[in-house]
Amino acid sequence: MDKAFIKGLRLIEALAGSDAPRGVTELALELQMTKSNVHRLLGTLQAQGYVRQTGALGTYELTPRLWEFGCRVMSRFDLTQFGRPAMQSLAESTKETVHLSILDGLDVVYLDKIESAHDVRAYTRVGGRAPAWCVATGKAMLAFAPPELLDGIEPRLHAYTPDSIVGMDELQEALLGVRRAGHAVNRGEWRAGVFGLAAPVFNGSGEVVGAIGISGPAQRFGAMQLKRFAGCVRDAADMLAQALGQRAAPRPVGLASVLRSAH
Repeated sequence: MDKAFIKGLRLIEALAGSDAPRGVTELALELQMTKSNVHRLLGTLQAQGYVRQTGALGTYELTPRLWEFGCRVMSRFDLTQFGRPAMQSLAESTKETVHLSILDGLDVVYLDKIESAHDVRAYTRVGGRAPAWCVATGKAMLAFAPPELLDGIEPRLHAYTPDSIVGMDELQEALLGVRRAGHAVNRGEWRAGVFGLAAPVFNGSGEVVGAIGISGPAQRFGAMQLKRFAGCVRDAADMLAQALGQRAAPRPVGLASVLRSAH
């Protein structure tokens, strides 16, 4: 394993996760590297066009080059290529912020979004992550994912808000409910006061490949709105699934099918 290469990747990740340019000293402290090591790695990345120095304080930030690579990779995802019409339809019918997400391990990654026109709305960003069991798009995918994906999830179940899922029994029951309803609801489980509703997206083989959903402040997600939004979200997921070639019913895989067979 190339340790220098790994250190360079960690440095890139630290810069990518920063809201402002970073200095050598603070990067060295965060990454537990020597300042000389960080300075040398930054020099190499700068020479290759991945990093640039800003101002006179010796701080550094990433250049758009990594974003260019990311855009090329994302252009190969059928989900993002075909997702926009379904997202626009959902945005028009609900007037809420729309997300298109995939699973990366036990995290949700937001591939695309359409911002709500409301002054008060949920904050997320494309490329951002969230614990899958805490958000609607994540629960929608986990409910239909292979059961082994949940191996090792229990130690991560802690309270982000008073409404977070914190136990395996509670999570299993929630995912079984998702499979029965065809959609998932987040009632302030990731960010207090922020609700969400999402449905899984299946490909032509009936495998879950993503989820499409909406989010917004709790006051706009009352019982009547949730009932109406649920139909809108499922319709959008079906629209995207059809664009991906999904015709037959989804495969009965996932944790919920295991629970049914155990009873």
